[in-house]
Amino acid sequence: MELPNFGRFAEVLKEQQDNVVGWLRNTPREKRAVRLGDRPEEAVNEHLRVLEQGIRKAESKELGVCTVCNEYVEPHWLETNFTNCVCLEHLTGEERSRLEAELELSQKVQKALLPQSLPDIPGWELAAFSQPASIVGGDYFDFLRFRDGAPGLVIADVMGKGMPASMLMASLQAYLRVIVPESDSPGQVLVRANLLFHHNIQLTKFVSLVIAQLDQVTGTVVYANAGHNPPFVVRRKTNGTREVIPLPPTGAAIGLVENASFQIGTVHIAHGDMLVFYTDGIVEATNPAKEEFGEARLRTFLADYSGGSPAEVIRDLRGNVKQFVSDQPLSDDTTILVCRRSWK
Repeated sequence: MELPNFGRFAEVLKEQQDNVVGWLRNTPREKRAVRLGDRPEEAVNEHLRVLEQGIRKAESKELGVCTVCNEYVEPHWLETNFTNCVCLEHLTGEERSRLEAELELSQKVQKALLPQSLPDIPGWELAAFSQPASIVGGDYFDFLRFRDGAPGLVIADVMGKGMPASMLMASLQAYLRVIVPESDSPGQVLVRANLLFHHNIQLTKFVSLVIAQLDQVTGTVVYANAGHNPPFVVRRKTNGTREVIPLPPTGAAIGLVENASFQIGTVHIAHGDMLVFYTDGIVEATNPAKEEFGEARLRTFLADYSGGSPAEVIRDLRGNVKQFVSDQPLSDDTTILVCRRSWK
């Protein structure tokens, strides 16, 4: 059984409490009245009492104890509402229906955030697939434009699952959609993103991401990799075999270190070569013997693959992983993004 992170819950709740107390103490009565609308200030004090109770329970490790079975409720369930005190399995039919409706709405919102269609990038073929491990997840991919109009590709993995990860993913997406068109390079984007997110209270672990900038004329790809699984260049050799070249991280994942810096990597993509991006759901997929699919198997698949389009690569890779895991459920969000430079 996974236990809640009591220390972190206590810290977050204390910070919320301090913010509310400070607002009450420092805000003029007229402004407080505007913020409260038709509610009395006693409603704020009631909220403070709930926060104080949550802090005490977190400190005594009573937070999230189910009133039905006396076990701890699911941590991700507690993340969405620290007052939750009934395990998901003990909810009434009406409560479960209401929760399922809310989660279904969250899933629809998350799907709406992801690109609904692939962009038309002359000289390149694209395909993408994304599937959360639960109803909502923390994987993200996108297609953006840099300041000079060059097309950009983004893939990111917010460590963690469920609602907290998806909320942070949505924030990251909104930020990148603003900052990439104002930036000249992937490295510049990562520096600015790191400044915004690495001390964010909602960043409970860290975010890994890769940003690539494509030159449609020369095939040059400029990239920066913040602690993400190395994308692969799949290059055709003159003897008919394929060479698989990793693009390793050029800096740490966001939220992992202080004073992060990000180097720039450059690679040339020849006609017919492919770029393959992916998240942990592929390499950490586990079979019944508890073996992970792993990076080595992925590289072997790409080296031996004789298929055609990026969509076919994704289809066959998913089939390969599914065969490997047998009937085991995927434990992490899965995203694959493949782009191939077209033949002249």
